[in-house]
Parts: sequence; C-alpha cells; structure tokens
Amino acid sequence: MYQENLTAIENLISNYFEGIYYGDVTKLESCFHENTYLFGDIKGVDYLKSINDYLEGVKNRQSPNDLNEPFNMKIIGIDIMGKIAMAKVHVPMLGYNYHDYLSLTKIKDEWKIVNKIFTHVG
Repeated sequence: MYQENLTAIENLISNYFEGIYYGDVTKLESCFHENTYLFGDIKGVDYLKSINDYLEGVKNRQSPNDLNEPFNMKIIGIDIMGKIAMAKVHVPMLGYNYHDYLSLTKIKDEWKIVNKIFTHVG
C-alpha cells in the first residue's frame, strides 16, 4: 500500500510540475483540492491566494516552457502517514528559486494537494 501511495503522489507531483512548466491550467487544477489556499513569500513579500486566483495567474503569464527555461523541478522528499502526506519540492522558474511544501490528502481514493506553502530562496 505504501508503494502504491508513493507512486500516486509522485505522479500527482509530476502533473503539478508539468502544469506549472507548460502553463497547463487544466492539468495543474487537477492536482489541487478546490478549497486550497497558497501561502508564501516572494522576495520578502507575503503571498496569499486561493487556488482559483493562483490558476488565473498561471493562465495569464508566460510559462517557463514558452521562455525556453530548462525543466529543473524535482522532488526533494515525500513523507506519507496513512491518508496524509507532505512533499518538499524544488521549483526553480521564472527567475525564482522556489521551495514548496505541499500538504496532500487522499480523498475518495485520490491524492490531492490541499495546501501549498512556499518561499523564494535567493
């Protein structure tokens, strides 16, 4: 069961990375629970958005792929306990060096990101 959950979470995070990298809002939206909020800071400025506001921003910006940036996103670690998990990921893009912590929950046999906190490390 652990390996099955790990594989499902890795696939979800792969879709998350691809959604961000290619600006694929539909793929990105499928990764999140509809009530997700994103908290973080970008160069010291506080960031708080609902998933819908975040997706609107992704839709209206040039994607890293459009800007010919290399795909360097990677999973640093995943911790699973029953139906909850935490993933630490590295998301360098658009001139930023983001590190995300993704809280995940298994809802109706499907893993979803239910919270995202992140920071830009200079």
